[in-house]
Amino acid sequence: MGEFFENVPEVKYEGPDSKNKFAYKFYDPKKIVRGKTLEEQLKFAMAWWHTLGADGTDMFGVGTMDKSFGTNDPMDLAKAKVDAGFEMMNKLGIKYFCFHDRDLAPEGATIAESNERLDVISDIIVDKQKEFGINCLWGTANCFNNPRYMHGAGTAPNADVFAFVAAQIKKAMELTVKFGANGYVFWGGREGYETLLNTDMGLELDNMARLLHMACDYADKIGFKGDFYIEPKPKEPTKHQYDFDAATAIGFLRKYDLTDRFKMNIEANHATLAGHTFQHELRVARVNGMFGSIDANQGDELLGWDTDQFPTNIYTATLGMYEVIKNGGFTNGGLNFDAKQRRGSYRLEDTAIGHIIGMDTFALGYLIADKLIEDGRIDEFVANRYASWTTGIGKSIIDGKEDFESLAAYAEKMGDVTTNISGEQEYLESVINQVMLSL
Repeated sequence: MGEFFENVPEVKYEGPDSKNKFAYKFYDPKKIVRGKTLEEQLKFAMAWWHTLGADGTDMFGVGTMDKSFGTNDPMDLAKAKVDAGFEMMNKLGIKYFCFHDRDLAPEGATIAESNERLDVISDIIVDKQKEFGINCLWGTANCFNNPRYMHGAGTAPNADVFAFVAAQIKKAMELTVKFGANGYVFWGGREGYETLLNTDMGLELDNMARLLHMACDYADKIGFKGDFYIEPKPKEPTKHQYDFDAATAIGFLRKYDLTDRFKMNIEANHATLAGHTFQHELRVARVNGMFGSIDANQGDELLGWDTDQFPTNIYTATLGMYEVIKNGGFTNGGLNFDAKQRRGSYRLEDTAIGHIIGMDTFALGYLIADKLIEDGRIDEFVANRYASWTTGIGKSIIDGKEDFESLAAYAEKMGDVTTNISGEQEYLESVINQVMLSL
């Protein structure tokens, strides 16, 4: 096998003064932080679809990148992608990958033929995993590309589509177990609607829950012990998607008694499309006990679609990693680079460079977040701001000792509220800047 990424050397940590574009400036995989190496804390993963498949095609133009890897035969291409993917992960020191079923092997004329092709490619992947010591972070099924899913998959109005998607997810779950992954993601790419005039929303939501419960039952049968994830996204391609944001998805899981099996896979770009920040979505997941994993990318604030750019914004990464540390770190999840280089960055080495800057960005964000927590000023400020809930009437309310009548009597004796506490947002943002720039 020849090298596909022949212009990419083995990438190592050289420190912040390095000018080598094929070196890590901030990601030192062996650096110990909070009792673990950065490699263990961050658990970087390669996204099979973008890394090995995205060719720069957009809605206005054909591809600009050659991702044929020397062949045009679909199955030979699938095999070449295995070689290319493990070569790149090995050179970059990435220890995990994520996949959709249709990323691995081309879809056949029947579900049986598709599964046979997946068996061939997955056997090769397992051998490569053993050779390189690379694991799978999570798997999923592509239930949005094929025209059969034009009206949804688990929420389709056609029961035959529901049956087909169940068969497809069944196989994808089997592959996830075969690769030793501890996560499986449900991204409802077309689980939503364009107009309520032709939609039975109640039935569609009920059916989606039925599909997820079936997945849980089958997981028990095949020995899958990991986490299921919902990946929220508000729109694109469907105008109104049922997994709009973390809060919406959590509400759905609670209604249908699925919270014991599911967590959130939060994507930075999806958060901004929902009108939230990356930190907001992570915080919502965390305070509800539903944080699981992250799709590491960023969007362009001047564009209204899912651009899936490699993350470079240190401020955003810092606040995201702040939430991860506050959560106690990842359990089964990690940082999957659901990201692709820009259309004009058409060389294969640009794919590697995108991963390098993404890994540096989140490593630096993690180190700054760790220092922010050690600094303690933000936590101290928040504790002081809510101090009235730890004594007096506040504690009595929390302890369940008050009702409307008792609080009305308290308010009458108090008169008006004459004191308050400044939010000091500007000061807190200056703390972040100070810690960030002094690292």
